[in-house]
Amino acid sequence: MPKTQRKDDILKSEIPPTLPLMALRSTIVYPLGTIAVQMGAPENLALLKENTGSGLIVALVVATGDHDEPVDMNQFVGRVGVAARVHERINLPGETVQITLQGLRRITIDEMTQTAPYPIAKVTCAKEIPAKPEETTELVSRVVNAAETLAQLVDRIPDEVPAILKMNVSDPGRFADLAATNMNFKIADKDEIVQRLDIGQRLRFLLTRLEREVARAHVVEDVKRQTEIKIEQHQREFYLRQQLRAIQAELGETDPGEKEAVETLKKIEETKMSERAAQEARRETERLRMLSPASSEYQVIRTYLDWLLSLPWEKRSGKDDIDLKTVENALDARHYGLNEAKERIIEFLAVRKLRGNDPHGPILCFAGPPGTGKTSLGEAIATAIGREFYRISVGGVRDEAEIRGHRRTYVGAMPGLLIQALRRVQVRDPVFMIDEIDKMSGGGSSGDPTSAMLEVLDPSQNQNFVDHYLNVPFDLSQVLFICTANNIYDIPAPLRDRMEIIRIAGYTVEEKVEIAWRYMLPRLLEEHGITDKDVQFTDEVLGFISSRYSREAGLRNFERDIAAILRRRARKKAEGEQGAWIVDNAMVIDILGNPRYTLESAEQEPEIGVVTGLAWTATGGDLMLIEALRMSGSGKLTVTGQLGSVMRESVDAAYSYVRSRADTLGISNEDFKDSDLHIHFPAGAIQKDGPSAGAAITLAIASVLSRRPIRRDAAITGEVTLRGKVLEIGGVKEKVLAAYRAGLRQVILPSSNEKDLRDIPDEVRQSMAFTFVSTMDEVLHLMLLQKPQAVLADSAAPPAPRRGPARRKERTSETTERSDDTISVAKE
Repeated sequence: MPKTQRKDDILKSEIPPTLPLMALRSTIVYPLGTIAVQMGAPENLALLKENTGSGLIVALVVATGDHDEPVDMNQFVGRVGVAARVHERINLPGETVQITLQGLRRITIDEMTQTAPYPIAKVTCAKEIPAKPEETTELVSRVVNAAETLAQLVDRIPDEVPAILKMNVSDPGRFADLAATNMNFKIADKDEIVQRLDIGQRLRFLLTRLEREVARAHVVEDVKRQTEIKIEQHQREFYLRQQLRAIQAELGETDPGEKEAVETLKKIEETKMSERAAQEARRETERLRMLSPASSEYQVIRTYLDWLLSLPWEKRSGKDDIDLKTVENALDARHYGLNEAKERIIEFLAVRKLRGNDPHGPILCFAGPPGTGKTSLGEAIATAIGREFYRISVGGVRDEAEIRGHRRTYVGAMPGLLIQALRRVQVRDPVFMIDEIDKMSGGGSSGDPTSAMLEVLDPSQNQNFVDHYLNVPFDLSQVLFICTANNIYDIPAPLRDRMEIIRIAGYTVEEKVEIAWRYMLPRLLEEHGITDKDVQFTDEVLGFISSRYSREAGLRNFERDIAAILRRRARKKAEGEQGAWIVDNAMVIDILGNPRYTLESAEQEPEIGVVTGLAWTATGGDLMLIEALRMSGSGKLTVTGQLGSVMRESVDAAYSYVRSRADTLGISNEDFKDSDLHIHFPAGAIQKDGPSAGAAITLAIASVLSRRPIRRDAAITGEVTLRGKVLEIGGVKEKVLAAYRAGLRQVILPSSNEKDLRDIPDEVRQSMAFTFVSTMDEVLHLMLLQKPQAVLADSAAPPAPRRGPARRKERTSETTERSDDTISVAKE
């Protein structure tokens, strides 16, 4: 290599106006600097091959992008580069040439004159702008300090770099170039140093990058120091622990870990767990002996053993014998009415008693509207037979692991809800109330929890129930499972098949009044801090609250309304008011506001095209009005009211049946051809479906086309075929109770449902009249009145609607589906 020229000679070197252009991707040389570069790009190799003479001067620029991407040479026009002299060339394997470049000065690329086989550009020498002396001194000092800090923190920066920089402080431009060369900047930052002709800006940019590197180096150093401290601490703990074990061995003392393992083995023998579970526990204990207490695996095994040892493998409740008289008294003491449910519960327990508490048999499932006492029935059973009671709410559960548990390979794994409940009750034969089982989600990405419940609720399978966390069988056959549901049709059929369904339809107004006197008022008076001397009710007032404010199957709204009255009395008493309140209807309206439900008798006048039907919902039965309107048109049939496909088919079948009976009803063919019909089901925000409104729909269409009014003092339900047969429907008890609560005392039912009257409470059955029909001809004869004299031949518009009984209960957030007649209740 020739002797390096002096600085002045280098700076005074003449730069030709046209230079070959060499694009570098990974490095750059600054003026007065020297580097060795390996060239492999085709254009650079072509340049070197054509210019073989010594003293070749080239223009260096920085190219961005990957090495394989082609370089657009026109992007360098207007940018600053470095003129450099090629000093030495060495051919390397693989068509690579290593050259030594010496930077001369900064240049500006003015124009590209050639791009192939290698680029040539017109250049001019760039003129640098000197910085202010007072600013330069401060910037140079800060750069030197940053360089010294980096040299101490970063191993790849040589220690002599700060000294080299201090030797060149007299030339700020050269100082910045030297710093950028030795600080291992990214190529983009190095190129930015080349582009800055203003020396002050160059120094400020350099200082910004150095301070960022200093901050990053401090963070790396802190992390490294903390890691070393932790490693040293662990080594120290290990050394001290080994010394402690040696000292304890000399003194004849037991190692704490060994002592814990011995105690665990002793507990395993005392727990009397199954042989397979004991074998697994002993195996895990031996693994525990081999691990350090500081190990994460140690804590996982320790937690697993705690779960195994805390389960009630053999412990049972105190009472083994079931006293049926005690059960009957307990149910009567806590629940009024519900005679059918009570009888079925006692029969179920009688079978278990005779079979010596044999768990084989169906699982009880209480199905009915909210607030009817399903959960409290389970509590009463547990209390009566002397068992521990625990309620497991599975509403909204959508992960199979919630039932079967998580496998121990997962962080934070836990057993399922059943094993957790057994650990809490500490007996192996409790009463588990599986609440809201119809609202358990199924078939998601996390598995199907309803399928997992099949094993849990099957007495022939649950004696070897394996929780994923425990991974050993646990006997659930001694657990008495009781389920609750609002809508049994939301329960999958295989799961429903394992259950004995006990329906709880709801309470009549009289039953609610009696429940208020027996159970509700004494408890609410105590909760509100007042006595029966402060407020007094009558049967009429309680009935008024039930029928006008809480017309529901359950008791929750009824209890809430009574509590509102008691809160008002408690407030007045706290303010000093003395004496007793005699609650009457006016006081109820003043406290609770206007009645939510209208008087029952208001909509019992006959009307054309308006029928009172009955529907089943998950919250009890309800009235369902059906309206029909006739207008001039072309025979078009319109149906509205958010109906399901089954109910729409019922409308079509009803229309066809009425057309087939047109002569009997006195309807001419012109009425069908020249009239449009609109069938509407009010409460349009509520989804409706099912076939049991067929009779009511047929009656409404027949009424509006024949211009004959319909009796409104009776409600009707039943499915209708094209031949006019009235078929059996479901939910009779709920529908009859809904009519009873609304003040209707006559109900028309299919003949096949006469057997269902035994499910209706005696007081309701005795105060209502039931008519059973087999064909629609009977229905038309019973319900259609004679045509009024004032009805015109060309007008069949129904009179303006009158205020009448409430047709809809308060909307809730529940959505239910039923196979025969369903209303899905949703928020509007």
